[in-house]
Amino acid sequence: MRPTGKLHLGHLVGALENWVALQGEYDNYHLIADYHVLTTNLDSSGILQNSIDMTIDWVAAGIDPVRSPIFRQSRVKEHTELHLIFSMLITAARLERNPAVKDQVRDLQIENITYGHLGYPVLQAADILLYKGDLVPVGEDQVPHVEISREIARRFNTQYGEVFPEPEPKLTKFARLPGLDGKRMSKSIGNTILLSDSPEAIQQKMRGAVTDPLKVRKNDPGRPEICLVFTYHQKFNPEEVPEIEAGCRSGALGCVECKRRAAAKITDALKPFREKRSYFDSHPGEIEDILADGETRARSRAQETMAEVHAAMKLG
Repeated sequence: MRPTGKLHLGHLVGALENWVALQGEYDNYHLIADYHVLTTNLDSSGILQNSIDMTIDWVAAGIDPVRSPIFRQSRVKEHTELHLIFSMLITAARLERNPAVKDQVRDLQIENITYGHLGYPVLQAADILLYKGDLVPVGEDQVPHVEISREIARRFNTQYGEVFPEPEPKLTKFARLPGLDGKRMSKSIGNTILLSDSPEAIQQKMRGAVTDPLKVRKNDPGRPEICLVFTYHQKFNPEEVPEIEAGCRSGALGCVECKRRAAAKITDALKPFREKRSYFDSHPGEIEDILADGETRARSRAQETMAEVHAAMKLG
């Protein structure tokens, strides 16, 4: 995950819950993709603090750094070496066809794409394959990148010998939770609920959430299937979903009350997270130790893989 600061509900639903659950099934590596930040923003001044904030959010959400190393990409130099090798195995034309990069260029209104931005799926392939990842928990928008990783793994194995597995994407039911305006949740457009938001902030933000445009007054019948607040109920208030749906459709439940109840459930769900985050905010040394330990363990694994790569390529 790219370190852009404190995380929001979209990160929790689309990634973190999945990561936490997978800790009991797999050996996991959790990469802070700090080099990837530079593909769309050359200002590196906030990367370190954002990396720390993101690490706190990960641990507060349930990532166990003892079982699952947490580390910064820039502190394991083998990422850049494998990226260079992989860049020889894919054409510029193939990267230009990547729909995820096309969408990003359009959404960010980028006029002149850089070499690094065009090739960041190749660096992502190195991030995955350096640890011989079998399964990559991602949102729907990242599936094309995993496919590029699979193609590069096949190309390397064909050219030099079997070293890498072909990773598979793993999606969750709520792979993409909409933002408060119904669009993709993003801090850059201000439509998020942060995991660290106070109960008061959550209530305030939910008041501005968009709903069914045809349900203007409380007694108007609504269409919950198109209402993002109902989507939030499905995730954070499943036991009351039948009641919420019936009340919305009949008009008995107004949008103001529906939003209040959703905000209350989100607040309850995030209470353990806020308590853990408060602890680590006041114990920054523990986060530094977590990163140092994770980077040592990741570096050791990465060096093993690169030794295999060098041997396969007859470079060492």
